[in-house]
Amino acid sequence: MAENREYLTQIEENGSINISEEVVASIVTDAMKEVEGVGAMGQNVAEQLTGKKSARGVHVELHDGAIVVDIYLMVRYGHAIPEVAKKVQDCVGSAVGGMTGYPVKAVNVHVSGISFN
Repeated sequence: MAENREYLTQIEENGSINISEEVVASIVTDAMKEVEGVGAMGQNVAEQLTGKKSARGVHVELHDGAIVVDIYLMVRYGHAIPEVAKKVQDCVGSAVGGMTGYPVKAVNVHVSGISFN
C-alpha cells in the first residue's frame, strides 16, 4: 500500500536524497522535549480549514534549498512565552540543521495557548 508522504529532496551528482517531512517533524518534536516550559503541541489554523494534517503540530517546507519550520505549541503556565519560544527556535534549528544537512531558514513558533499541566 502506497503512502502519501511529502519529501524534502536534495539532488546529488550520483542520485538524490529524500527525507520525509515526518522524519523532520520527529526531529523537531524530540528537540522541543529538551526545552523547559513547552506544554502540549497545538494544531494550526490552516490545518483546521484545509483538512491537511501536519505531524504533531509541526509543518515543514523547503524554500530555496532551506527548511522552514512552523511549530504550533502551548507554553506551560508560569514560563515566559518569549523565552520558551526563543529556546525552541534555537534547539529546533540546531537539531534539524545538524541531522538533515539542510540550512534552516526559519523556525516560526506559534503559541496557541497555555498549558496548566
